[in-house]
Amino acid sequence: MSPTVLVVDDEPAVRFTLRAILEDEGIAVLEAGDGQRALELLDQGAVDLVLTDLTMPVMDGLTLLARLRERPQGPPAIMVTANGSERTAVEAMKRGALDYFAKPFDADEVARVVHRSLGTAALVRDNQRLRAGLQLGQTMVFASDAMQRVAERVERVADKDITVLVTGESGTGKELVARALVRGSTRATRPYLRFNCAAVTMELAEAELFGHARGAFTGAARSRPGLFREADGGTLLLDELGELSPAIQASLLRVLQEGEVRPVGEEHPLRVDVRVIAATNRDLRREVAEGRFREDLFYRVNVVEVHVPPLRERPEDILPLAEHFVGRSCERFGLEERRLSQHARDQLLAGRWPGNVRELEHAIERVVALSTGPVIERMDGLAESGDGAGAASGAASGNDASGGAGSSDATGGLRERVAAFERGILAAELEACGGNHSELARRLGLSRTTLLDKLERYGLR
Repeated sequence: MSPTVLVVDDEPAVRFTLRAILEDEGIAVLEAGDGQRALELLDQGAVDLVLTDLTMPVMDGLTLLARLRERPQGPPAIMVTANGSERTAVEAMKRGALDYFAKPFDADEVARVVHRSLGTAALVRDNQRLRAGLQLGQTMVFASDAMQRVAERVERVADKDITVLVTGESGTGKELVARALVRGSTRATRPYLRFNCAAVTMELAEAELFGHARGAFTGAARSRPGLFREADGGTLLLDELGELSPAIQASLLRVLQEGEVRPVGEEHPLRVDVRVIAATNRDLRREVAEGRFREDLFYRVNVVEVHVPPLRERPEDILPLAEHFVGRSCERFGLEERRLSQHARDQLLAGRWPGNVRELEHAIERVVALSTGPVIERMDGLAESGDGAGAASGAASGNDASGGAGSSDATGGLRERVAAFERGILAAELEACGGNHSELARRLGLSRTTLLDKLERYGLR
């Protein structure tokens, strides 16, 4: 497919000449007489490169450069300057221009500069796609072909400014996939916000998403911009999308179609530029068929679907995940290194894991916290899927293959293990709260004094 270059110049003769040069090189050309018209054309379709004059009415070249940089997927640009305007060319490069050439220009020079810049732009896009695939490997541990296919799909769509629907059962890692999509996108340095659609009532959801004016409803003591405006220029993850009420679904559809939000209590809509990633564990097609989810909204959010398979469909990932969680749990609980015995590994592979990766993580945290030695001999509380047996008896143990559950020093060991488990919970929640002690105390139902005592005891202050 031929690349497309947008030529921006207020002189028709210059545009004609540049079009002739570029089309001879097999490049498709669009034309604009000023910067404002150029932005309008960019809104209508994809452009690989902008070639802009410096001095133009309505909006000059340097202002256009600045506007291009504000866009999450703004194309790169080449500046055309007057002969001898080296200072202007340097300023253009500082503002983000890939290259420049001066008028009067030579056809061979124009072709050379444009081809070089198109190559640079293609390399940047390829790096963004590669970064998306690498990001999934950094945020998720996997060895299966199924998850490799997920990584490849993430790589293909991350840098495209389209809505993505991430589907999969609870606990499969949909939010981590969304994070990889963001990190591999052109909006990676812009705001990234998450909204749990199941966490609030319909009234609060509308105010949270779209904002509200002061006094718009009881308790609205001050105005609030809402998540769409806070995420302007960036990305908003709508988690548990299938839980949205029909009324909010209609409002969300308007935002996605028109790029505008109307805060509660305000008369006029406001423009927003937000990429939406949606996630759900529901079968939205079934929800549409049964009248619980709007069909038009479904097609609007399901531009590209990334499905995260359940853990039972990718058993190759169980042991790499388990080993990863063992190491992370030891670090969180302040314990020496632990490893899984062959029996424990066999138990993990035989497990059913209806809660997917989240259930596996919690199971590993539990046995690590209760372990007394360097070897975790068996997994406590797992149902064997091979013969339908009940929970495995005994606790995770150290070198004693019998588990040592009835040994005489069990009391002291239990006290230490409970303390390690408590420290791990405190450390994890403290990180989740961003170090905010008041929020941590609220989450854990502790007084601030008690919390500070515990943090001091475990060396977390």
